[in-house]
Amino acid sequence: MSNKKSKNQKQSSAFTFWIIGLVAVIIIGFIFLANGKKEDPAAVKEMDYKSQPYLGDEKAPVQIVEFGDYKCPVCKTFEEKFFPSIKSELVDTGKAQFYFMNFSFINVDSTRSAKFAESVYQELGNDTFWKFHELLFSKQPDDPKYEKEDIFTDKFLEETLSEIANEAEVKKVVASFKEGKSEEHWNKDMKTADELGVTGTPSLFVNGKKFEGNTIDDLEKMVDEAAKEK
Repeated sequence: MSNKKSKNQKQSSAFTFWIIGLVAVIIIGFIFLANGKKEDPAAVKEMDYKSQPYLGDEKAPVQIVEFGDYKCPVCKTFEEKFFPSIKSELVDTGKAQFYFMNFSFINVDSTRSAKFAESVYQELGNDTFWKFHELLFSKQPDDPKYEKEDIFTDKFLEETLSEIANEAEVKKVVASFKEGKSEEHWNKDMKTADELGVTGTPSLFVNGKKFEGNTIDDLEKMVDEAAKEK
């Protein structure tokens, strides 16, 4: 996975979303090639969005799901470079809701951080989850050599949460995490990812259909078409 920085810093959200040099090519290529199973790209899978963290209007006609791994450097780039445009162009406009589901596959850090984030969501709610979600990606080391090392330890996750939650809230989440209360929710995500044929991250789905496009315009077109099918 490459994490080359773009030299193009233009402010137009639609333009910026994709014109970020080689990074854009790498990210999009990864999203579309990550799912290695040979399935009909037009197939629509039923998805259960209950008890999943989301952003956007509950009445939005379309659901976008990202399967991600907190240890994945490409997911970090997606979060920092591309997601803001998804949010401004599709979520904030009421066209779609955005969900995050776990596909933890890199190492033990992936699973540990995913289950801890699930505990944050269960104990402190949707808003705090997204703050933690963003903060956790921002703390992912930029050096690829750390990808296989254990960094997201219990202590690290607890200290990270303490930046956005008070002591009582942190203790509540830690207790829930240690009791394994997030296990069921994490397993649900992993099962859904397996059923959809997800083999890498980030992977995007629109109303249960795998996104195979190349630009923000392609994604917006897919969202618009999905809305018409409702």
